[in-house]
Amino acid sequence: MKIRKAVIPAAGFGTRFLPATKAQPKEMLPVVDKPIIQYVVEDAVEAGIEDIVIVTGWHKRTIEDHFDYPFELEQRLKESNKMDQLEEIQRISNMANFIYIRQKGPIGNATPILNAKEVIGEEPFLVLWGDDVIQARPCRGRQLIEAYERFKSPVLGSIRTKSEEDSKRYGFAAGEMIEDGVIKVSRLVEKPGPEKVPSDLAVVGGMVLTPEIFEAIESLEIKPNEELVYIDALNVLMKKQPVYAVEIKNGKYHDCGSKLGYLKANVELGLEREEFNSEFLNYLKGISGRFD
Repeated sequence: MKIRKAVIPAAGFGTRFLPATKAQPKEMLPVVDKPIIQYVVEDAVEAGIEDIVIVTGWHKRTIEDHFDYPFELEQRLKESNKMDQLEEIQRISNMANFIYIRQKGPIGNATPILNAKEVIGEEPFLVLWGDDVIQARPCRGRQLIEAYERFKSPVLGSIRTKSEEDSKRYGFAAGEMIEDGVIKVSRLVEKPGPEKVPSDLAVVGGMVLTPEIFEAIESLEIKPNEELVYIDALNVLMKKQPVYAVEIKNGKYHDCGSKLGYLKANVELGLEREEFNSEFLNYLKGISGRFD
């Protein structure tokens, strides 16, 4: 079955970016001149996704506005003969069918996935986090979908890392390495730390899931002060069907959910812009001496 739908969780409060996120969503912070979430949506669309399901909260209305049809702005751009900007604005709203769900339920990253249950139905679907940007060729979404088509089972996007710091920040896949960059997962370990990290594949960057994930999430028992976590649901799901962790090839991961990752993304993506990359590079070289 063709994968037509993607779920993008985007309901968090973005507390790490306060006060910038006091009045705007973290996902709408600009990387160069596009909000973070637009990079994520473009990734999904490039992979062939038709329906984008964004799970939001009451404070995320500007995400909906960004992908909406802006009649007044279009008219102003036409009158000003700013046709390049007009074309870009029209492209944004026409990229896909956008569906918005307000998040309901317990705290945790499994909740927005469960909230999309009725929209997804009985189809496999792509999940991309609203603050993760991965540059890759083929695009990250396409690589995940192609891996699903090979294995016919859930596929977890992964990056290779041996960083001790990453072992404290991400979940990691444990299991049998069936080929280079592919693990048949036996268990997933959340933030294992450098002494217990089971592999060099950190599970970040999205995934393709099957509808069985919803039953797995619903089966979880949440203890007081704990969150509803998708990794726990995947550990349940693995008892019924195989799950694979697949390295995103030719990829550069930007964790725009952290301040440092966000700053790095602006620098690296800024350097790729032809209209000012040379001047920007010269500027960076010029100020680098201040920190020697």
